[in-house]
Amino acid sequence: MQRPSDDAKATRTTEVMNAIRARVASRALVAGDRLPSIRSFATTMGVSPSTVVEAYDRLVAEGLIRARPGSGFYVSATALPPLALAKDQPQRDRAVDPFWVSRQSLDADDAALKPGCGWLPAEWMPTEALRRALRGLARAEDSVLADYGATRGSLALRRILMARFADEGLEVAPEQLLLTASGTQAIDLICRFLLRPGDTVLVDDPCYFNFRALLRAHQVKIVSVPYTASGPDVARFEAVLAAERPRLYVTNSALHNPTGATLSPQTAHRVLNAAAAYDLTIVEDDIFADFEPDASARLAALDGLTNVIRIGSFSKTLSASVRCGFIAARADWIDDLVDLQVATGFGGPSAVATEIIASVLASGFYRKHVEELRRRLARTRRDIADKLQRIGVTPWLMPRGGFYLWCRLPGGRDSADVARAALADNVVLAPGNVFSASQTASAYMRFNVAQCRDVRLMPALQRAIER
Repeated sequence: MQRPSDDAKATRTTEVMNAIRARVASRALVAGDRLPSIRSFATTMGVSPSTVVEAYDRLVAEGLIRARPGSGFYVSATALPPLALAKDQPQRDRAVDPFWVSRQSLDADDAALKPGCGWLPAEWMPTEALRRALRGLARAEDSVLADYGATRGSLALRRILMARFADEGLEVAPEQLLLTASGTQAIDLICRFLLRPGDTVLVDDPCYFNFRALLRAHQVKIVSVPYTASGPDVARFEAVLAAERPRLYVTNSALHNPTGATLSPQTAHRVLNAAAAYDLTIVEDDIFADFEPDASARLAALDGLTNVIRIGSFSKTLSASVRCGFIAARADWIDDLVDLQVATGFGGPSAVATEIIASVLASGFYRKHVEELRRRLARTRRDIADKLQRIGVTPWLMPRGGFYLWCRLPGGRDSADVARAALADNVVLAPGNVFSASQTASAYMRFNVAQCRDVRLMPALQRAIER
């Protein structure tokens, strides 16, 4: 038998080294992870064990991995550079980047107009009720003001949530509910728990832009399905599941962000049937539920938390400053998520925050506050839709509730160009492709109607469109 040449062996050694480098670069292997055994990786790569030994020895010399006698080879603690989320893909137009929109909205000065942001103006929020709750904290136990939060969060707040879920037909046991520091942290914990780098996650197209930003941080493959007026395009949904086998589907049910659409019962049932057939876990973000005039179909309620995880928070109706989120899921998953929250945040959400939220939710004021919000938003949606249409900006549909309008710009204008132009007038907009994984929403823009009432906005928007 002819022996392989030195050049051929060197090439194979390089291939093995490059395969390990690629796994580390993609974060499929992270600091402290054990590398495959020499024999198993030789089989995987179709090379001799001696080739793998030489490759591993060279990677040790480079400092990428280290050897533990009698144990194996492990990724070095210094192997990975810091994760720069804006650089993990080729540089794109920052006007259509989720991080750009978030920073512009969060860091805008008081004089800026922010129709692209995702929260209600402070004067629309129940600040007096929050002040009363804050005064009530003066009588709280010292432990509330000084100690870490309990690992599952406030029992009082969890009981309130359980009663709210029961009203919609979702029976949740205490061991199925976890409070988190925010709604975003709820999704992050789920991603840490269920995903590994390289997994596939399905999102709506368009979808809430921070879903895309957060998933990018977890180094997963993002695929999308078009969203219609009644939910995801079911035929495309089923086709994507068959072709891509995603691990998760992340969506809104009530008043979809950014479109404002409502999931129909028929679509909900077909989505759940497909999820069960392909072992897909659904993360249902229910953050806009209280804005609905009456409850629409909910995946978690129909599924009973078998293949669906329900998440949400109180930042849209109560306060984005006093933050707390929640996860409702299978009890065994919640138990593991508790440990993960302790590992990453040491304890549950702030006891101060949960006491304030529980106090406001338990009061009769909250129900009246939400009812007034719905009435006020209904009037404002109609008014802003009329004003937008006068300058050629057309709503995709009129939502049943909430504060978003998903609109088409006139004349084929690119919303990223309009967003850049609007900055000259200190106006922060949310262009369509920020929400689109397929980058097919350049003609669209999301407007927060509650942030569109300033008389300066429509003239500034028209100037930006005409530039």
